[in-house]
Amino acid sequence: MDKHTEPAEARKTASSKAETTNPDENPVPETTVVDELTKKYDELNDKHLRLAAEFENYKKRVIREQENAVRYANEKFALDIIDILDNFERALKSDDEHLRDGLEQIHKLYLSILSRNGIEPMIIEGMTFDPAFHEAVACIPADAPEGSIIDTAVPGYMIRDKVLRHAKVAVAKKKE
Repeated sequence: MDKHTEPAEARKTASSKAETTNPDENPVPETTVVDELTKKYDELNDKHLRLAAEFENYKKRVIREQENAVRYANEKFALDIIDILDNFERALKSDDEHLRDGLEQIHKLYLSILSRNGIEPMIIEGMTFDPAFHEAVACIPADAPEGSIIDTAVPGYMIRDKVLRHAKVAVAKKKE
C-alpha cells in the first residue's frame, strides 16, 4: 500500500464504522421517549401540586393558630378580674344600702367590660350537671331530678366558645 491509498482506506473503514453506529439504524421509538418524558413531567407536576397544597394548608393552619392566640390572649387577665368580681358579689349581699348601691354599679361595669371582651357568665339555672362546664362541690339530697344543679357556689365563665372557669355547683341526688 502506498501513502495515497492508506488514508482512503482509513476513511472507508471509519465511514463503515459510522454507518454501523448510525443512530438511524437502531432508533429508539419516539413514542417511548415521549411517554417517559410525559411520565416524568406528570410525576414532577404532581409533586409540585402536592407541595403547593401542603404549603397552603400550612399557611391556613398558622393563621388559625394566630387567631386563636389573639382570641384567648387575655385569659389570665380575665381569671384575675373574675376573682375580683366574686368578691364584689359577696359584698353585694351586705345589708348596708349605700355600700350595696355602689357595689352594684361596679359589678355592672365589670360585667360589661368582660362582655365586651367575649367573656360571659355561664347560665346554670335549670341545667343538668355537665363535667365539661361544671365542677361538683356537693351532692345534696333534693326533690329535684337527680343530676340537676340546685345551687351555684362559684359562677363559671366562658371566653367565646371555651370554658374559662368551670362553675362550682351543688348537684341534686335522690333523697333516701
